[in-house]
Amino acid sequence: MFYTDKWTDYEVIDTSGGEKLERWGDYLLVRPDPQVIWNSPKKDSGWRKPNAHYHRSNKGGGEWEFFDLPKQWSIEFAPLGLKFWLKPFSFKHTGLFPEQAANWEWFSQLIKNARAAEPERKIKVLNLFAYTGGATLAAAAAGAQVTHVDASKGMVGWAKENAVLSGQGDAPIRWLVDDCGKFVEREIRRGNKYDAIIMDPPSYGRGPGGEVWKLEDALHPLVKNCALLLSDRPLFFLINSYTTGFAPGVLTYLLKLEVGSKYDGTIVSDELCLPVKGGFFLPCGSSGRFEGK
Repeated sequence: MFYTDKWTDYEVIDTSGGEKLERWGDYLLVRPDPQVIWNSPKKDSGWRKPNAHYHRSNKGGGEWEFFDLPKQWSIEFAPLGLKFWLKPFSFKHTGLFPEQAANWEWFSQLIKNARAAEPERKIKVLNLFAYTGGATLAAAAAGAQVTHVDASKGMVGWAKENAVLSGQGDAPIRWLVDDCGKFVEREIRRGNKYDAIIMDPPSYGRGPGGEVWKLEDALHPLVKNCALLLSDRPLFFLINSYTTGFAPGVLTYLLKLEVGSKYDGTIVSDELCLPVKGGFFLPCGSSGRFEGK
């Protein structure tokens, strides 16, 4: 499994009854999690006195119940010096997926190693479905030039705020509001190349022009196109998937088919997890990693 135990501002305290009790900085949140199918005793006092609780509706969606939570606050992932603004918004989210820190650590080291070996080399990273910029800021902090693409203008704005908060307001980051698939197609026509590609696609979504995205139909064509954007010496290719039923082996297959068949390197896919107090691990999706030689 892929995980990091280096968070100090975030932790999963307990899980039970389809929910998880988390600490985000100084605040406790209770949020639903479909992986939590067990009903263990809720012994921690945080279950009874959270700062906010997201209640899922039987009809789909849900809503937040607030007790004592600011509209916005920040936390830090200290190992990489990254800071993020958080706020509760639609469908239980806070603006950050802390399990992704395991991937940030992995590719940050690859970028740093490549820069150390060739100080003059410019590492170009493409981050698709880039959300609020966690991976973008991790890559930029390691010394890469990053193209950040997301279909949501609000998410790109949030990512820019995180960049300023992390001291990367002037980092070499290109911020783009665009449909990821169409952007990749245009980059192919332009002949642009990238040393690394990150993608964190949703299971379902819509682009800025109403384009429909359905992961099981669109992921393979996108990976195939993205492989055409890789430079002669690709550093890495990362795919994340939160779609229920997508085993890590699916990502391995895609990477071998479209990337490993063209470039030398290693491919490893596994569950992405969060440590839980008591020695447990909570699955949070899958990640597929290609690492070039």
